[in-house]
Amino acid sequence: MAIDGMNGEPALVDQAAVLAFLHQAESGMQRVDTHASIVFLGRDRALKIKRGVRLPFLDYSTLDRRRNACEEELRVNRPFAPQLYHRVVPITREADGFAVDGDGAPVEWAVEMSRFDETQGLDHLVSRQEIAPETATALADVILAAHAREQAVDGANWISSITDIIDGNTKRFRAVEGLAASSIDLLDARCHDDLAACQGLLRDRASTGFVRRCHGDLHLGNIVLIDDAPVLFDAIEFDPAIATTDILYDLAFPLMDLIRYGNAAAANTLFNRYMAESDDAHRDALSLVPLFLTLRAAIRANVLFTKSEQPGAHRHAAWHNAKHYFDLAISLIQPAPPVMVAVGGLSGTGKSALSRAVASLLAPAPGALIFRSDVIRKKLFGVPETERLPASAYTPAVTVRVYEAMLNGAERAAAQGCSVILDAAFLREGERATFAATGPVTTAHAGLFLTAERDVRLARIAQRTHDASDATASVAIQQEDFLVGPIDWPAVDANGSFEQTLKGAIEALQSRGVRTGETTNDTPLLRNR
Repeated sequence: MAIDGMNGEPALVDQAAVLAFLHQAESGMQRVDTHASIVFLGRDRALKIKRGVRLPFLDYSTLDRRRNACEEELRVNRPFAPQLYHRVVPITREADGFAVDGDGAPVEWAVEMSRFDETQGLDHLVSRQEIAPETATALADVILAAHAREQAVDGANWISSITDIIDGNTKRFRAVEGLAASSIDLLDARCHDDLAACQGLLRDRASTGFVRRCHGDLHLGNIVLIDDAPVLFDAIEFDPAIATTDILYDLAFPLMDLIRYGNAAAANTLFNRYMAESDDAHRDALSLVPLFLTLRAAIRANVLFTKSEQPGAHRHAAWHNAKHYFDLAISLIQPAPPVMVAVGGLSGTGKSALSRAVASLLAPAPGALIFRSDVIRKKLFGVPETERLPASAYTPAVTVRVYEAMLNGAERAAAQGCSVILDAAFLREGERATFAATGPVTTAHAGLFLTAERDVRLARIAQRTHDASDATASVAIQQEDFLVGPIDWPAVDANGSFEQTLKGAIEALQSRGVRTGETTNDTPLLRNR
């Protein structure tokens, strides 16, 4: 392979020779191969080389192209991970061989990065089921900050490219042995149908400023915990058009990957946090989620099928991993009908904790969107969630406004195919009746009413910190007089452990027509009959 040298002089160096040098450049050097790059991991630093290939979506076939790609990678990724990305260095030819950042003619280029603990990559953590809710929440905040940094761009190219993405995936899948033609046809047809149905919404979002230059490749392998904080790296640099998308499409990648590895709880936490802290307009774009998740799964399958065709011992594992993503795409493009669940009860019964747990168990992916009355009340008054409101914010008239906002938001979400959970006291018969009449008539409704002894409730309230609820012990006692009318929702005993309460809640939901269905890594999903 001829590689142009400096000053127009040819430097006839095979890239394989450079790679062999780098593998021996430091004791204990590790090599990691991807479809487009080779990364050498030393003690304190990593050197990332662009593979000398030309693929349908990138061209690294010349030394100049690889240098430009390295410089662009540095520029694109520094805003995401300034602590990781340092500089572009040449691999030079010296009189006695090769050198990193030597004085001779460059024969290759590398992105120099800080070495980090690969076991803290989210792809490793998810395989060990070690992604805590706090991590998922922090990841949502990091992604939100990244999206906020970018300016809106014209979304016409992005919208028109979706057809090409679907067709490219379909073409690739048809060339893979072992994939059923009927499954490929189904995936292709459903994706095109969903895209046609969403055209107006996609255009509206583009005109509103939600198409931006994003990370573009936010699978879990490109996110790592450093000092317990999620850091995004390896953003797409080879084609800005690929990374210029609707920001919800960017979010869909880690959501999909968490679902792929069976961590529905982390996926739902990420989803709810992003929706709660971002523009309210995203809650009117929930119908895009199935298509976006599906496309992300299909693209991941596409890339891994390509990897499985490259030489190396990883080929078998890559094929089976790709097949998992392909099967997930088939599942995601056929979402289950949504469910509307209300969780009521006096303060201190554990409504919010139960709502978070149940939300991750409700289909369709990525679980239910939570509408919590305490949070909605704070938003109505324009204060942070944990700021205490005066008594005037809790008059009956204000409470009516809170329930109206909660029910309206839940109805809009359910109408778009997203399951919802309404977390509120629901102490009055009229509030419970209004919930039963809210939402699409074809959507299953289920109400749960948590019960617990006074001392249990007061003990829990005393332990609260940094919570949206303003309920005090005296408020909790006064609530006992507010219960009005018969409660026809199943009562769930919340006196015991959280696990016991959750078990009782699942059984109660099943009694109301919501049953335990499919499982992913032994995680039950509640689906409609």
